[in-house]
Amino acid sequence: MAEQSGFFTWIFAPQESPFGALLAAERRSVAMGRNISMTTNFILLGFSEHPELQVFLFVLFLGIYSMTLAWNLGLIVLIRMESCLHSPMYFFLGNLSFVDISYTSSIAPKMLCDFFKQQKTISFVGCAAQFFFFIAMGGTECCLLAAMAYDRYAAISNPLLYTALMSPTICLGMVITAYTGGLLTGLVQTSSIFQLHFCGPRVINHFFCDLPPLLVLSCSSTFLSQIVNFLVVCAVGGTSALVVLVSYGYIIAAVMKIHSTQGQMKAFNTCASHLTTVILFYGSGLFSYLHSSAGYSQDQDKVVSMFYGAVIPMLNPIIYSLRNKEIKDALKKLKDRKKQISSLCLIVP
Repeated sequence: MAEQSGFFTWIFAPQESPFGALLAAERRSVAMGRNISMTTNFILLGFSEHPELQVFLFVLFLGIYSMTLAWNLGLIVLIRMESCLHSPMYFFLGNLSFVDISYTSSIAPKMLCDFFKQQKTISFVGCAAQFFFFIAMGGTECCLLAAMAYDRYAAISNPLLYTALMSPTICLGMVITAYTGGLLTGLVQTSSIFQLHFCGPRVINHFFCDLPPLLVLSCSSTFLSQIVNFLVVCAVGGTSALVVLVSYGYIIAAVMKIHSTQGQMKAFNTCASHLTTVILFYGSGLFSYLHSSAGYSQDQDKVVSMFYGAVIPMLNPIIYSLRNKEIKDALKKLKDRKKQISSLCLIVP
């Protein structure tokens, strides 16, 4: 662990670089009053302080992004094709996969293109758009995870009423609500951040336009924006977390009433994948956005942002598929069908 910690410290430790000199020049320019006009673009520092690692990090992130697209798209197609997966749980899961693709796609393509650029610039409008889609998809995922928790509660605590509680109309309404909540979250936070004055320096010490480094660059008061951010996080993230906690409270109470240990384990196994996803997503997100400014570290924030912005969207389809018998059975049926089609193609001249 010490060696691993040392490796990450070495990767993200500040070193002399052209971008470090650029940041210093920008600050001198601001101090001398040369950069008093409004910022029209930003410079993303990213990982350029370590040019010797550019190829390695490019291959790593390209692999993560490619697997995220392949696994999530594969899961969406599988759910659409197999009738045995046409249930509320997999309806939500398909939407979660779509959100994960959109979530990571808001930052990954730009980040990958910037690896071999000398000037890693992003326009003011581009930065606002990237921030909006990232926050909107993050808010949507929060709401979807809450909807999935309620689905598990209905399945375990009220199995006889499950069909009524999770009818197609109700499921569609919950998904629309999730997307609406996410889009409103993105709109409110983007409006509160990008109405600030960014008059220099323009260098964002991050690989995408995230909230903490943007607040650092503002030359106007960020108090109102931080209050708005806190209220939005409490309203969307807090409400979603409360729904998850209450749902699991009822689930635990229902499971404890099951007399057989085998029955209890079976009930808990149906929630294990969702619970793992919730812990990973909420844990990393809350750590990034709600940790105190006194303990704020931009290098630490890059690692956390990599985790919830790139790694978690890749892991979600694996987490849901690894121990899921229905998905394994659907994959087996799909393989058998492909074999039958191949056999027919060989028989028919």
